[in-house]
Amino acid sequence: MIISCPHCGPRDSSEFYFRGEATPTRPEYDAGTAAATGYVYGRINPAGPQKEHWYHAAACRSWLLVERDTRTHKFLSVTLASEQGR
Repeated sequence: MIISCPHCGPRDSSEFYFRGEATPTRPEYDAGTAAATGYVYGRINPAGPQKEHWYHAAACRSWLLVERDTRTHKFLSVTLASEQGR
């Protein structure tokens, strides 16, 4: 898979670390065990477009917000996570 880094251009996905879905919201500290368990293990795993976090470890060390189609692994959009307010 090729990811088009905003800083470095098209690069092989082996240069990146996949963090996971970008949509889950971390529960408050005192929300309890069930909320924490749901945050860590409860994932949607959709068939289709999904927003994800990727880290460009081998080059610019930027966090990216990526929209990828899970059926085809096609990258639909790539932006810097810092530009998304995260």
